[in-house]
Amino acid sequence: MFRGNIAIGAALLCAAACFTTVAQNSTPSGDGTSSNGMDMQAARARKMELAGKRIAYTEKFDLSGLPDYKPKQQVSGTIRMWGSNYVTDGRIGQLWEEAFQKYQPGVKIEWHMKTTEAAVPALVFGVSDMGIGRKVTFSELQLYERYTNHDPLEIDIATGSYDVPGWQPGFGVLVSKDNPLTHISMTQLDGIFGAARDGGWEGTSWHNEWKRGADKNIRTWGQLGLTGEWADQTIDVYGLNLRYHQASEISDWILQGSDKWNENMHTYANYVSKDGKLSRNMNIDIAKDKYGIGIVAAPTVALNGAAGAGKLLEVGWTDAGPFIPYTISTLQNRSYPLFDRIYAYATSNTDTPLEPRVAEFIRFILSRQGQELIEQDGKYLPLTEKAARDGLARLDAAEK
Repeated sequence: MFRGNIAIGAALLCAAACFTTVAQNSTPSGDGTSSNGMDMQAARARKMELAGKRIAYTEKFDLSGLPDYKPKQQVSGTIRMWGSNYVTDGRIGQLWEEAFQKYQPGVKIEWHMKTTEAAVPALVFGVSDMGIGRKVTFSELQLYERYTNHDPLEIDIATGSYDVPGWQPGFGVLVSKDNPLTHISMTQLDGIFGAARDGGWEGTSWHNEWKRGADKNIRTWGQLGLTGEWADQTIDVYGLNLRYHQASEISDWILQGSDKWNENMHTYANYVSKDGKLSRNMNIDIAKDKYGIGIVAAPTVALNGAAGAGKLLEVGWTDAGPFIPYTISTLQNRSYPLFDRIYAYATSNTDTPLEPRVAEFIRFILSRQGQELIEQDGKYLPLTEKAARDGLARLDAAEK
């Protein structure tokens, strides 16, 4: 029986959506290098530097409905900022700071932007006033909760990118151009990638009501409604190494945070080739396989690369649809289900009010002026009016 491939790609992990199977030739050594001796971090840094300089789009979105920035008060002092290196690898951090200081000249920002993994832990240990990064992971949130006995303030400040690997791009479902499918639902993706579960996580809370049985598993193409030669073909699952936070993101979106994956999944991880470049083996595997399917970050990049023979499926929340194509517009307006976000984090609870200068900076980012700078930078996508106003509501509540 021919074995189909399913692969999961993630962009922060690999700037060109490039992975190879751990079992074959990507076992990391203890010093941070790959098995062939090439430096993993050096190769990643080269890719990220290029991504940071890249302009991804020139489209102009209608941001007229977003609120103007109106300071609640004049503030001063230093904001110690920790988190994602992408904020300062590109121009967005500089653009925000320069524009904000026109309204709040007494504020200075100290940027400590090495990794998104520091955004929340730096708050725990008091070296940061604000963090910016991707969604906090289970372990980072648990660390914060155990030290502070409450959750951090989390506010969605931007939509991920359309086609810039590393900048929280959306995920596309990639299949062969010969595949009869035109669309797929999040429920079906759960059936393909997931397994029977007793519940799932939301943050650090376990929900028994999210359990499902093995009868919901999808293991053949026939279970997706395909007939003829496709009907009995087994779906052979390839996925991201589960220690990477992107795997947790996909689990949260598709598997109800259960981390219960298809039992036959083969995992992929970073791989540095002998010439010091990150490999493209995962997309090559998909492109070679008529029966392959993958969830790939920045799928437009994949389509232009090794997987150029493929096509993207439209995605819907339910089997009844509607099914939405992967486009820059559907990511920005958030109608496409697999868009990503970037967040601001700060300390705020009933005993610790939000620092006023931090509140003012977040308020600026959420404003039309702050979101126009995201558009100017051309990598992250600006918020919708609803997302911006939802963020302002959370901010107002944190200031009371």
